[in-house]
Amino acid sequence: MHAYRSHTCAELTKSNVGETVRLSGWVHRIRDHGGVLFIDLRDHYGVTQVLCDPDSPVFEQVEAVRSEWCIRIDGKIKARDEALINAKIPTGEIEVFIQDMEVLGQARELPLIVFGDQEYPEETRLRYRYLDLRREHMQRNMALRSDVVASFRRRMWDIGFREYQTPIITASSPEGARDFLVPSRLHPGKFYALPQAPQLFKQLIMVSGFDKYFQIAPCFRDEDPRADRSPTDFYQLDMEMSFVEQQDVFDTIQPVIDGVFEEFGGGHTVDKHWPQISYADAALWYGTDKPDLRNPIKMQDVSDHFRGSGFAIFAKLLEQPGTQVRAIPAPGGGSRKFCDRMNKFAQEQGLPGMGYIFWREGEDGLEAAGPLAKNIGPERTEAIRQQLGLGKGDAAFFLGGKPADFEPVAARARNVIGEELDLTEKNRFAFCWVVDFPMYEADPETGQVDFSHNPFSMPQGGLAALEGDPLDVLGYQYDLSCNGYEIVSGAIRNHKLEVMIRAFEVAGYDAEEVHRRFGGLVNAFQYGAPPHGGCAAGIDRIVMLLADEANIREVIMFPMNQRAEDLMMNAPSEPRADQLMELGLRVIPQED
Repeated sequence: MHAYRSHTCAELTKSNVGETVRLSGWVHRIRDHGGVLFIDLRDHYGVTQVLCDPDSPVFEQVEAVRSEWCIRIDGKIKARDEALINAKIPTGEIEVFIQDMEVLGQARELPLIVFGDQEYPEETRLRYRYLDLRREHMQRNMALRSDVVASFRRRMWDIGFREYQTPIITASSPEGARDFLVPSRLHPGKFYALPQAPQLFKQLIMVSGFDKYFQIAPCFRDEDPRADRSPTDFYQLDMEMSFVEQQDVFDTIQPVIDGVFEEFGGGHTVDKHWPQISYADAALWYGTDKPDLRNPIKMQDVSDHFRGSGFAIFAKLLEQPGTQVRAIPAPGGGSRKFCDRMNKFAQEQGLPGMGYIFWREGEDGLEAAGPLAKNIGPERTEAIRQQLGLGKGDAAFFLGGKPADFEPVAARARNVIGEELDLTEKNRFAFCWVVDFPMYEADPETGQVDFSHNPFSMPQGGLAALEGDPLDVLGYQYDLSCNGYEIVSGAIRNHKLEVMIRAFEVAGYDAEEVHRRFGGLVNAFQYGAPPHGGCAAGIDRIVMLLADEANIREVIMFPMNQRAEDLMMNAPSEPRADQLMELGLRVIPQED
């Protein structure tokens, strides 16, 4: 017999009754039923109930066992009584009577309990992650992640892509976040950078004549953490193709993403139609470039109904350039109680409030109610109702100002309204492409123009487009949104050197700096660069959606905490003096 096991803890069935077997695993739960000890023995695959009574030669040893000890048992399989069968587990028809036992690893008093669904502070879970990972739902999440990655690989190979690895130690490149720098011992005073993405290398792969590339790529960005974003590193399905246009990329990646969601979506409906929505329309309708289309609510511009109206706040606001009033329709939200609740929500978001109108049955038919209705009068109120397509029992909420200032709150309010009024569909994955991103944005304080998205994207209209107002230039850039999360981002690349140089000049980078910072790409583009484009899909975020988790750390094996600390491995840590000396570095103490 094998030194540790003849079977896993998920294999044994009624057909094995009478056999002598060897199992190894962790003590999941212990129950003492009048001197008979029952142990749920757990390994990665499942649970088997083993038992021991005073007739067993190792009864005293088994009595000493505690939760999460790692043990090996030999025993004889018995059929459970009909009334004691546990249909919830594959091994529920049998149990194993212990004849011999070996303790493989004792466990101290546990800082968190593996059995059950107890909640623990995140600090405890991350500090003892190896225990947290033993819990059933974490084992399930990590297995799902592994299976999703394997599925992505198979699907990419099946459509003619090959996987190529790109460097981990490289030069700094602008990807919209801070780099993690790595000091060079051989070149004192100089630094490498961990790649924020394989952006430049995958473009160089295309210039090198490899028609299709993909990689399950680690990416490193020194970012502020969020529930859906790791503060240090993440993995993405990175792909690039030559001789393609934007639609070619969409047509290539959609079956891959669709297939993975079908395979691992747990029976959720997976939308087959992926609409393409311009960035401008996404901001107008949803207040965000990652809309959740399970929620049918679309915001609308209703500024004209408030210009010169009796509602002085909006009327005066609209006299200022660049301002707007938008309405958030709320079908079924036509009660004062709900409207007051949403007004309070807006105040919690830092706004003075959120105006509203709701429609109800009045003495003479349909009646508009609420402060706004009284101020603007029945004619304007009726025009708003008709524009929004609302009726009795419905409501509308209003926000005004410069769109960039109120859109984030409007987007959150739309989500809350959709949830509270049960308008947002559950058990569905809804996708949309957001396209036509602006190439540039202006700093609201300084007016300085910089890239708003990927700086290596091809501007729509090419070189000619770069001679006008930079804020009017759109790029061949695109994101894929699913249920309110961005899961794919990509672009058609700027493969023409003169267009690339001019694009960077518009953002304040002269040709000399472009050559200095991106010399490898600049040089390569002088030797016949093909048109190319691609995208990257966030593995962590996709698995988070498939696992129905709200926090990305639930699907990462060893994540950092919110302060970008690894509590288990004590990172970041202070370097030793000899390490700093070898690198020619000195740490300057920070003042408190």
